[in-house]
Amino acid sequence: MVATNRLHYYRRILSAYLLPGNSHLNFWHEKPELNANARLSTLQGYYMLFSAKANYAGPHDASGIPLLDYRGKIGLQHNPIAIAQWGLGNYNAYLESGESKCRQKFLAAADWLCRNLEENRFGVWVWTHGFDWEYRSLLKAPWYSGLAQGQGISLLLRAYRDTSEYQYLGAALCAFDAFLKPLDRGGVTFTDTGGDIWFEEYIVSPPTHILNGFIWALWGVYDYFLATREESARQLCAQACQTLLRNLPRYDLSFWSLYEQSGTRLRMIASPFYHRLHIVQLRIMHRLTGEEVFGEYADKWENYTRNEAKRLCALFYKSAFKLCYY
Repeated sequence: MVATNRLHYYRRILSAYLLPGNSHLNFWHEKPELNANARLSTLQGYYMLFSAKANYAGPHDASGIPLLDYRGKIGLQHNPIAIAQWGLGNYNAYLESGESKCRQKFLAAADWLCRNLEENRFGVWVWTHGFDWEYRSLLKAPWYSGLAQGQGISLLLRAYRDTSEYQYLGAALCAFDAFLKPLDRGGVTFTDTGGDIWFEEYIVSPPTHILNGFIWALWGVYDYFLATREESARQLCAQACQTLLRNLPRYDLSFWSLYEQSGTRLRMIASPFYHRLHIVQLRIMHRLTGEEVFGEYADKWENYTRNEAKRLCALFYKSAFKLCYY
């Protein structure tokens, strides 16, 4: 069974990279860009631009909502993270241009999130993925994610700010509960033996602490605090920021950043795309918190990209990791 799952994984990756036309990777791998016009304390604008995602060429469903093409047996699928990012990109575009079509797409994404929020088997309201996904082990549908929760909340709260329609705030209130629950009670939060709090992109055991997913999820908690001023959200956000500050050295290979804390003998290094994403996310964390450490790591990791020897080292390390584990 493990060998069969791995064969399906190889086929899916080769199909996405090598066959002509759109695949799900066309959506995800846009250039990460900070939104310098975002107002950090008012939910006006989102912290990253997502401009290419806002202009996603398709495919879409009959209502105009993006579908991602995973090829093979998975095929065309709604992905709640992609829909939230598409909506956030269109929100930024609407603020910049004032074009009604951008606002319509932004609110269409928020409406989709309201319609598709559902209770998991623990009674926690989550956005689920309706397809199986090979990660460390097979994630069986319907699986949920701390990343989806955070970005869905970020979009819904901006929709509420724009329209004052309570359905958006109500859905965000329901979705936030997942951050207050541990993994074993249907939530997305894990507390390690040192007392650090993590928001998990993939719900697996042991948790892998994917860096980009943790930071994006943290922004959802921060946005929730801005909108509600709830003490539980403030405390959770502060704890998560401390987790990041204490654990950033664990993601630094001295020549590149790590994607996650994989627990494997060879640790999972970030691809060039995710390394660039980490840099942008840390610059935004510096802006949000004023913590100099975030800016220092962003500078350090950006300097890695300018060093040819370190880029080559990262390439060889990534190749070795894939040969050993994927």
